[in-house]
Amino acid sequence: MVPNQEIAELLRWYVAMGIDEAIGDTPQDRFAAPPPRPAAEAAAAVAVAAPDAPPRPTMAAPIPAAVLPISNNVASARRLAEEATTLEELEAIVAAFDGCALRRTATNSVFADGTPHAPVLIIGEAPGADEDRVGKPFVGRSGQLLDRMLAAIGLDRQRDTYITNILFWRPPGNRKPTDDEVAACLPFVMRIIALSKPRFVVLCGGTATSAVLGRHEGITKLRGRWFDLAVPGLDQPIPVLTTYHPSFLLRTPGRKSESWRDFLEIQSKLLSK
Repeated sequence: MVPNQEIAELLRWYVAMGIDEAIGDTPQDRFAAPPPRPAAEAAAAVAVAAPDAPPRPTMAAPIPAAVLPISNNVASARRLAEEATTLEELEAIVAAFDGCALRRTATNSVFADGTPHAPVLIIGEAPGADEDRVGKPFVGRSGQLLDRMLAAIGLDRQRDTYITNILFWRPPGNRKPTDDEVAACLPFVMRIIALSKPRFVVLCGGTATSAVLGRHEGITKLRGRWFDLAVPGLDQPIPVLTTYHPSFLLRTPGRKSESWRDFLEIQSKLLSK
């Protein structure tokens, strides 16, 4: 592959991962105190100061119609998802669902792994080749990294988490999911949240974040932020944390420190109650 083609492939991968910011070569200390401002500017800032702690935004679910087009497949998925009263029933419904074309090209349906009703629900993007072969999410290299990240904060994948993806079938060639594919699977994902009733949800990557929250900002802007997600079937909104997908960290290890801060937030959240 010639250099220009390599650059084009890299840029396409960045866009697929939701990266929309350029990072300079010179490191910056984000924790350093800002330089003092001129007295006149400081006085003006005080005069228009905003409240210290704005409320955390509450995101409604399902996502807006502008993001989630209503089609026969989506309507069918919503109806079927609402019929499920247990995660076991929902898994069987997903395995038989024919409203997503990816089911025809995938080897296996990949529903979830871990412990149902665990305190942490992790949602990624889509199965890869290893997941498609085994039938479980996050079992390849990115899954191994996720396991190590969980272990670093004292969590065990099988004991403390329930793990799924926005899509239940592998897109050919591991391509980025289309809007129609996400729309057809999202009602089942929302039902997983309602039936598993986690203490909070962790969204890994830009695709999961934009699908569940209906936000269009890149993951580099949304990472590390908490949202309250209103889920049909639950009385109270679910706290949701956004973070990078482990596959992104494998390609961009310099971002691991940011994800480490996110996982410390998870640990702190679990220890707070």
